[in-house]
Amino acid sequence: MSKVRIGIIGCGSIGSVHADSYAKVADAEVVAMCDILSEKLKEKAARHNVAKTYENYHDLLADPEIDAVSVCVPNCMHAPIAIDAFKAGKHVMLEKPMTMNANLGRDILAARDASGKVLQMGMVWRQTPEAQVVRKAVEDGKLGEIYQIRVRMIRRRGIPGLGGWFTTKEKSGGGGLIDLAVHFLDLSCWAAGLWNPTKVSAKTYSKFGSKMRDYHYISMWAGPPNYDGVFDVDDYAAGLIRFGSKATLSFEVAWACNSEEESYVELLGDKGGVKIGGTKTILRTEVDGMIADTELFFKRDQDRFVLQLEKFVAAVQGKGDVPATGEQGVILMEILDAIYKSSEEDSEVTI
Repeated sequence: MSKVRIGIIGCGSIGSVHADSYAKVADAEVVAMCDILSEKLKEKAARHNVAKTYENYHDLLADPEIDAVSVCVPNCMHAPIAIDAFKAGKHVMLEKPMTMNANLGRDILAARDASGKVLQMGMVWRQTPEAQVVRKAVEDGKLGEIYQIRVRMIRRRGIPGLGGWFTTKEKSGGGGLIDLAVHFLDLSCWAAGLWNPTKVSAKTYSKFGSKMRDYHYISMWAGPPNYDGVFDVDDYAAGLIRFGSKATLSFEVAWACNSEEESYVELLGDKGGVKIGGTKTILRTEVDGMIADTELFFKRDQDRFVLQLEKFVAAVQGKGDVPATGEQGVILMEILDAIYKSSEEDSEVTI
């Protein structure tokens, strides 16, 4: 095919990000948008110069002129829409997290396999030039055997849309853990090449958002607070993930806490260590028996969303493989399920 014709389902902030990014992909064209909110749909379609609009995603999926869809809706709708899209013969770009739990993720894989279409997970942090250069260093053996990963993704006061779908477990599946941690857990597994998690010991907390009217913040993305809404999810999580006897991953993730804001993944190997995140990317190693620091250089002006969608479109055209697979998405959901189960049971759980 020439250009891949795209339908975007969900006209929130991430839907607009997809629309703007597809506009920079030479072989893609956004031909339709869908949202249940008619005014938002109208406004976003005009903003992105999209002629076709649908308020029901089934109608969009029935459109024969659409080859592929970007699913940019609340988490609870990821599985139903993705499965219906495959049944309709569409390729699927599925935003993170894959879905609400691992079982639903397996249902998505079954639908993909039955359709023969492409599924790409929206794990966009892999596409950053920094992550790519670190992955290359790992593949080249510069870190040696990776035995420990440290993840810290902290917002001081960063709860999105307090009282909206992000903070309502029935719609989101969880809080800061499923929203933020999924990015850096994926980045960690991918960069280190570790996809065999075995055990989890973790705890989640709800210390700030649950006291909705007492929650103080500077700004709030995803809409203003709705104090008549719900906050029944986590705003902080910490724990340890084991990868058999080979490696461990310690993590600390917060939507809100009394701490300095930080965001990084650190890989520790027996030949070198490196941190993804920060002003410089330094490989801490040894050269000729001497302690040495080597800076890894990369282009900083590349857009990770554009790079991600370029690869999705190429996969749809049969020109390459997706960079983030559905199988990896299920593994991440298994990790998240285990973290929540470990917290609930106050014990280590087996994946």
